[in-house]
Amino acid sequence: MHRPLAITDDQELLDDLLRIAAAAGVELDVAHAAAHARPYWSGAPLVIVGGDLADALAATGPPPRQNVLLVTRDADDPSMWRRCVSVGARAVVELPQAERLLVDELGEAAEPVTRAGTVVCVSGGGGGTGATVLAASLALTASRRGLRTLLVDADPLGGGIDVVLGQEEATGARWPDIAGREGRVSFAALQEALPTFGELTVLSWHRGEPAAIPSQAMRAVLDAARRGCDLVVADLPRYLSDGETEALSRAAATLVVVRSDVRGVLAAGQVLAQLRRHTADLRLVLRPGALAPDVVTTSLGAPGAGVLPEQRGLAEALDRGAPPPLGRTPLGRFCSDLLETLTEAA
Repeated sequence: MHRPLAITDDQELLDDLLRIAAAAGVELDVAHAAAHARPYWSGAPLVIVGGDLADALAATGPPPRQNVLLVTRDADDPSMWRRCVSVGARAVVELPQAERLLVDELGEAAEPVTRAGTVVCVSGGGGGTGATVLAASLALTASRRGLRTLLVDADPLGGGIDVVLGQEEATGARWPDIAGREGRVSFAALQEALPTFGELTVLSWHRGEPAAIPSQAMRAVLDAARRGCDLVVADLPRYLSDGETEALSRAAATLVVVRSDVRGVLAAGQVLAQLRRHTADLRLVLRPGALAPDVVTTSLGAPGAGVLPEQRGLAEALDRGAPPPLGRTPLGRFCSDLLETLTEAA
């Protein structure tokens, strides 16, 4: 695979570029003279031309190509835009102000978007509604259909969604290992670090001291997953902090599991009030109860996404350390139908 190309003989500028490339998780090919760039010019996914060699490069008459940037550490040089045009660059990048932009450009060149993952959040409208089981079941169903899926456990007090999958002993990183991450993350690196089972990758909590998820870490994870996944399912707590609101802001849909009784509706109303501050598409998944589905949806002012069926043997399977029984079970059919609705809408 071709690497991005840097063309510069300015050692200070090159040191900056190598440091920025490392932050993006990318290695560079380097040409210290304009003539040395020719073998790499056409194949590099991104070419970064230092202002010091722009005129020399233009004199070699390189063939036109896309994705060329002119980079300078001299913001006051009025000749840079002329040099930008002469080498066919699409922009002048001034360092250090535009370091974050260059990190993103390098990351995108090294790991272009191959998918456009749909983010779905799942929340409980009250305690014990089964939202975590629904999130895990939905992610399992998607992965078994061949969709590359990331299941994100965003509830630090939930005990770990890997337990619901029967995979609490699986090796791999958990939230505390990556919570300090910010900026661009390669999905390939994320998938390699996390427990992965076929098409399903899981980011869960450990059983130690709980902590809040920083919004920057959630943003980095979801951006990486959207580039590399078909579906991202985030299991949210009822009490939101910065990380959870970041996930909600990126959700194509948010499913709220509601018990169809008076207390369930009243509790869900409180949850919906805070969710509506961060996301627009809210859909109710109803647990059977004393109230009819249309009464619940009308009372809460949100559309229904279906009635979650009672699944015989579900609690026993989870207690044995087995994943939720899916396939042709009522729960499996419900998740399949729900998945089709969510992917069609996306």
